Amino acid sequence: MVEVTFAQLHGWLVILLWPFVRILAFFSAAPLWGHSSVPRQAKIGLAFLVTVVVAPVLPPMPDVPIVSWAGLGLMVEQMLIGIAIGVVMHVTFAVVQAAGEFIGLKMGLAFATFFDAGSGTNTMILSRVFYMITLLLFLALGGHLLVLEALVSSFHGLPVGIGSFNPAAFEMLVRYGGTIFVAGMSLALPLVGSLLIINLAMGILNRSAPQLTVFNIGFPMMLTIGLVLLMVLMTDMSRFLQGLFSHGIQFLYSLIDAMAPLA
Repeated sequence: MVEVTFAQLHGWLVILLWPFVRILAFFSAAPLWGHSSVPRQAKIGLAFLVTVVVAPVLPPMPDVPIVSWAGLGLMVEQMLIGIAIGVVMHVTFAVVQAAGEFIGLKMGLAFATFFDAGSGTNTMILSRVFYMITLLLFLALGGHLLVLEALVSSFHGLPVGIGSFNPAAFEMLVRYGGTIFVAGMSLALPLVGSLLIINLAMGILNRSAPQLTVFNIGFPMMLTIGLVLLMVLMTDMSRFLQGLFSHGIQFLYSLIDAMAPLA
């Protein structure tokens, strides 16, 4: 008869619980795994599966009782680390969504929206298309594997039970949010600039020939030229997204290093 003592059971739980909390927090906050269309059972099951796979290569876990204030503190600590890593990926994917918003507003597609269950708000169709292209390219390039590798390596840079974080890391994370506007405008600038010139030309035409109905001419022209420029933009979008993913993963490692408490 196999007998399992309480000490053995507690030791097994300690080995799996703390990594499981960090990985589950990451899956809940990351844009790919944390989407609302993914069932909660699938997120929990995938997090547990990843925990079982990576548990043998993780550093030793602190011998802290699970049902205690110290155990609660460790759980909150792991949740903060997992959510911070997931937020970095959210910001990276929000760049293309912002670019889609900028282009859609300039093309006159602001009315083409639909309800996004992931964010709970109305989203422009062009922004959604950009997001899906980015997500598919992210999977095709193996970016999800690189992010999981960074998550596992965080257990070495930020072992369970570090006690405190470097406050500058959270400021660093907030400042990274500016990438949404900088990189998003960089992606949308060729179209936005071209359509702005067309808008100026239409304004001059309206002043010189008031009998022309600019609204009847301008909207189809803006939409047609915008679609043509969008086709041209798509030819170079993969290079931009590769650089965006590379920058996001590099920042992820930098954030993990920065979160370590100062000696």
